[in-house]
Amino acid sequence: MSSSRFSLQDWSFSTIIAGFVAVLVGYTSAAAIVFQAYQSAGANLAQIGSWFTMLGFGMAITTIGLSFYFRTPILTAWSTPGAALLVTSLPGISINEAIGVFVFANGLILLSGITGLFAKLMRYIPQALSAAMLGGILLRFGLDAFVSLQTNLLLAGSMCLTYLLARRYLARYAVILSLCVGLVIAALQGDIAFHGQALHFAAPILIAPHFTWSTLIGIGVPFFVVTMASQNAPGIATLYASGYKVPVSPLITVTALVTLLLAPFGVYSVGIAAITAAICMGKDVHPDPQKRYTAAVAAGVFYLLAGLLGGSIGTLFTALPAPLIQTIAGLALLGTISGSLHRALGEEKQRDAAIVTFLITASGIQLFGVGSAFWGLVGGVITHCILSLPAKSQKKISN
Repeated sequence: MSSSRFSLQDWSFSTIIAGFVAVLVGYTSAAAIVFQAYQSAGANLAQIGSWFTMLGFGMAITTIGLSFYFRTPILTAWSTPGAALLVTSLPGISINEAIGVFVFANGLILLSGITGLFAKLMRYIPQALSAAMLGGILLRFGLDAFVSLQTNLLLAGSMCLTYLLARRYLARYAVILSLCVGLVIAALQGDIAFHGQALHFAAPILIAPHFTWSTLIGIGVPFFVVTMASQNAPGIATLYASGYKVPVSPLITVTALVTLLLAPFGVYSVGIAAITAAICMGKDVHPDPQKRYTAAVAAGVFYLLAGLLGGSIGTLFTALPAPLIQTIAGLALLGTISGSLHRALGEEKQRDAAIVTFLITASGIQLFGVGSAFWGLVGGVITHCILSLPAKSQKKISN
């Protein structure tokens, strides 16, 4: 934990905007998948609205609390890979059994945090591989920013041009100026539509969990593995790759404990964010890395607002056109992507392992229900170990 005290001087317009963009990207890129997962659990619209409300509160509490305590930009987020797994696994079981799966899986995550097993594993992963995995995760977002030129040239092109000009003259405001230009053009094109729906608050709805061996083993265990491998591991790697050496076990323990307490209210997962967290860690956010935590705190406030409007979250975050969201996400992550690749390929001895990690992660493959980020890390570690064998053997012979 940093010994520095909180000061209003730590805040800036750019950190607040970074927090807003992080939450905007997180909701618009994955809210639809989470919505489908909740539908698969058998939840009705009122329950889904309530569950989104509690998700927002859970992410707000953990993001603000951890970022303030460690003075580090620690964003939390729902597990998108976990939601994708639930979409295909939950149909056919009762909503009470679905809640039971949430409780069981997060209990396992809490146990991993308390025992420190996850932290021990992370210590053995070379930093170059963590950076390469982060670069692979973020690559798609960087590519989508320019793919958007094909779908809406005026909108995406104007945002890119604004970003470049702002980077030259007003670097700290490049993202917000690009977003403002995008919003104006989208409005002029008639692409911002709320469909006349009113925003409303959804009250929490408590649902008792029901446990069966078939659902716990068949869904709960795979969900635990996917969440740890595809959400928490990349999240911790993002912090490490950005130079923030935060103790791992407290992060896993706190997020798992909050999720476990809120699971009966429909909170299926709150873990360490990777993609959205990276938006709050670049040089454009704040020139002083020790003050970038305010961007995460700002994101926590926007999470809280999103939670208050959980009943209308679909209306709020689907009103903007996809090219605008894709472009602003890619532009916000450009600095993080380049920094990750620089750290990944900087050390020659780890370069081959790093590029293997990067390519596997960027490929998007899924094996046994586990995402490419985990397998990229596995491939990189195997490559690193094998390529290190001859050097070790020669050293022993020469001795």
